[in-house]
Amino acid sequence: MNLQNAQQQVDDWIKTHGVRYFNELTNMAQLTEEVGEVARIIARRYGEQSEKESDKHKDLGEELADVVFVVLCLANQTGVDLQTAFDKKLALKTKRDHNRHHNNEKLK
Repeated sequence: MNLQNAQQQVDDWIKTHGVRYFNELTNMAQLTEEVGEVARIIARRYGEQSEKESDKHKDLGEELADVVFVVLCLANQTGVDLQTAFDKKLALKTKRDHNRHHNNEKLK
């Protein structure tokens, strides 16, 4: 699946199961909330914080998918073609960072 298809799937879902998109500010707040849930899992599962019993069964994939869903909503409602934007960003990073990380002593 490409990003254009994902954007269309989200739009179809909103039209079929939702009433409408939440406004952009609400979706931005929701994105922040979802990223916070991902951060909580990462901090406790892979970081130095101990994982609470209530967090041990949280699904990182599900939380990451929540982030992607809200990003797709924001792209749809603001007219952003994420596939084009992603392709452009990847090309820029490839050109800019081609040797950058290979020459980073911190990564060896």
